[in-house]
Amino acid sequence: MASDDHQHLPLFETRRARGRIIYRVFAATVFTGICLIWAYRLSYIPRKGEDGRWVWLGLLAAELWFGLYWVVTQALRWNQVYRLTFKDRLSHRYENELPGVDIFVCTADPTIEPPVMVINTVLSVMAYDYPSEKLGIYLSDDGGSQLTFFALLEACKFARYWIPYCKKFNVGPRSPAAYFVSVSGQHDSGLSQDLDAIKKLYEEMEQRIEAATKLGGIPEEASLQHKGFSQWDPYSSPSNHDTVLQILIDGKDPNATDIDGCRLPTLVYLAREKRPQHHHNFKAGSMNALIRVSSKISNGQIILNLDCDMYSNNSQSVRDALCFFMDEENGHEIAFVQFPQNFENVTKNELYGSMRVIGNVEFHGVDGFGGPLYVGTGCFHRRDALCGRKFTKDSKIEWKRDNDHKRLQSTQELEDETRPLASCTYEQNTQWGDQMGLKYGCPVEDVITGLSIQCKGWKSAFFNPEREAFLGVTGTTLPQIIVQHKRWSEGDFQILLSKYSPLWYGFGKISIGLQLGYCSYCLWAPNCLATLYYTIIPSLYLLKGTSLFPQVSSPWFLPFAYVISAKYIYSLLEFMWSGGTILGWWNEQRIWLYKRTTSYLFAFIDTILLKLGFTDSTFIISAKVVDEDVFERYEKEIMEFGTSSPMFILATLGMLNAFCFIGVVKRVIMVDDIYRIYETMPLQILLCGVLVLVNWPLYQGLFLRKDKGKLPSSIAVQSFVLALAVCTSFSVMS
Repeated sequence: MASDDHQHLPLFETRRARGRIIYRVFAATVFTGICLIWAYRLSYIPRKGEDGRWVWLGLLAAELWFGLYWVVTQALRWNQVYRLTFKDRLSHRYENELPGVDIFVCTADPTIEPPVMVINTVLSVMAYDYPSEKLGIYLSDDGGSQLTFFALLEACKFARYWIPYCKKFNVGPRSPAAYFVSVSGQHDSGLSQDLDAIKKLYEEMEQRIEAATKLGGIPEEASLQHKGFSQWDPYSSPSNHDTVLQILIDGKDPNATDIDGCRLPTLVYLAREKRPQHHHNFKAGSMNALIRVSSKISNGQIILNLDCDMYSNNSQSVRDALCFFMDEENGHEIAFVQFPQNFENVTKNELYGSMRVIGNVEFHGVDGFGGPLYVGTGCFHRRDALCGRKFTKDSKIEWKRDNDHKRLQSTQELEDETRPLASCTYEQNTQWGDQMGLKYGCPVEDVITGLSIQCKGWKSAFFNPEREAFLGVTGTTLPQIIVQHKRWSEGDFQILLSKYSPLWYGFGKISIGLQLGYCSYCLWAPNCLATLYYTIIPSLYLLKGTSLFPQVSSPWFLPFAYVISAKYIYSLLEFMWSGGTILGWWNEQRIWLYKRTTSYLFAFIDTILLKLGFTDSTFIISAKVVDEDVFERYEKEIMEFGTSSPMFILATLGMLNAFCFIGVVKRVIMVDDIYRIYETMPLQILLCGVLVLVNWPLYQGLFLRKDKGKLPSSIAVQSFVLALAVCTSFSVMS
């Protein structure tokens, strides 16, 4: 009887967040305060001809924007849900019917995405706690690099030892580099000998790859050992080459075994054809080529895609995802399961911010309205949904397949038959990039693809396990962070202005809550305008002694005080509940300001220029290589500024607020009227003072530091002169 009951228990459970009613009451009080702020601005607008009318209207517009954006973001917190999986039930019912899983790892440039890092990600998923014969691992090399191919060949040899080792000792994580770091200093007599042996093999492999990378080419003896190298000709370049497709391990071949005689997973290298005259559609084009190629070779019902720097940290992640797909009652509704993006190299206090709140709070919120966004990595898909199939109530997968049937074709024949699927002309006059596969025409192809899948009736699920499923690498310099967020915010803003906008494309197809959830991110870029206004204007008006906010003695002061204190106290508590520190939250506020005044500003401008036809869409890859001295400063949580144009904007804004704060201090000392200034301008002084405190690392980089990570002297001089000129001119204006 107990066994029969076990058969009917769900494979996953959805739990609603506690304290939802309390939060909703709190949110209602904050919204009341926001409405009172709007009422104050509308009630005290200076009349035509009066001084400060346009400034007041600008503040009204900014506060209307901030308030409305806050309302939109409530979709991320209004209905949070949390998922729990039951992998024991999955194994009990379906261990012999587990589906094939194809894993796509994407890389594009061996100079900024080192081959050693790439193969560690590949090895981590090859060693999943899952039947190896049901795994297919595909490395898409959009750089078309012989170095990456050579590294994958080396990984192929090492996998014969690494996979049995992982199974024997149930190690975690299963990225060799991360694993050896995690066990350094441990002394286990039962493990020591095996550990020393496998570590030696890894170090020898790593040395060969690093040596080839430094040489910038493959040793001649190595190039003669595998036929795959013959597919590169002397005229090949990253943007002009034939398709290179090599099945390095054929999982259907009974002779493809590890040192213990167990089957190895399928391993395939793909560098799709590229020609200068054909647009390759960046990562989306790469993913679509992988979908087609894998359908011929392994055709797994489930697809996982990973960025090359996002290694598997949890060998059970496949089974966690399958608990959603294979659940008898609700599994047929789910198109994809998104895991959070976590980073292993984040400092203790998260110097450049993190995705902590997005992963621990916000995505649980959109999950409560029908599912999270697809963010391009760490996501398991149903192959049929990813290929454009619409949802119907009978959208069930036939999980059971004969995975052990003998293939009639040889590996060479299969490669020859499959290679045309990755040609640059294959998609012409087809629905690829539109109705099939990932969407084209947007820097964040992942988000727009996930939205289109949900608009076809599918749901998605967000799963955030206690042990992180995937760990990646985040930027270690401020310019890297600014570039990354510029791409994300620009892509999201382009979606908002496109035919795929969640406002009209999703209308009637997905819930209003999910529409607002998408808009929370699509509106990142326009946030720059109100933020810049609030960062500059109130501080400048301190120099004239003009109050732009209600006096302390006025009842109108209370809604401003309540909304400001409630918002930031809640933000701090939310951040700390998510596992962050107080200093980490403070760093998050700084990066929030820097992103809005640089990343979002450039994203907003570029998107408008793109819509007007003045620019073309681009895709910038974030560098994963860090200089030793830069990394040393990063570990000490010292900001790395660099010389890019965003640094000039940050320096000028920082200096402007510093001059304004010095000006008001001077006024207090010289006029000796502290009470009047306290009574009339406390909120302006608070705002300016907080901006000065937030910018303290910036001032250090301008004037106090001597290392190479500081701001250049030229930027220091230019920003100082410009900010001083603006403040001086403004203070003498009538």
